[in-house]
Formats: sequence, C-alpha cells, structure tokens
Amino acid sequence: MPKPHGFTYTHHHPDNTVTITHGARPATTLRGARATQFLAEVERGDPQLVMARWTGNYKHGNERTARNHPRNRH
Repeated sequence: MPKPHGFTYTHHHPDNTVTITHGARPATTLRGARATQFLAEVERGDPQLVMARWTGNYKHGNERTARNHPRNRH
C-alpha cells in the first residue's frame, strides 16, 4: 500500500483550531480537545499517515477482499 502524501495542516493558535488540507483543498477542521489530540499524535508519528487517518482518506486493508466478495463480482 503506498504511503499517503500531499497533506498539510495549519494550527491557528488563538482559537486552537487545526485545518488539514489535501492538495490545497480543505479536508477537515479540528477544534478544541480534538485539535490538541491531533497535534500530539502528529508529533509522535508519521505526519502524513496521521493526517490521512484523521481525515478518513486512507485504505483500510480490506479493499481486495471486498472486491472479490460474490456480491461485488460482475
């Protein structure tokens, strides 16, 4: 599975808001405790992977299994 790329984030200090973008388009906005939790996680891990996970833009690992399921065959 390829590594995620193209994510960036901006932390707005006065109101503790984090905006995550992907390819210059806003993907999600985090506020308050969620923003604080996100910033702590970004510091500990791979930032691209963390941002992909927080935006829901990542593969779950079951795509091949789902594609081969009888109801999905054409």
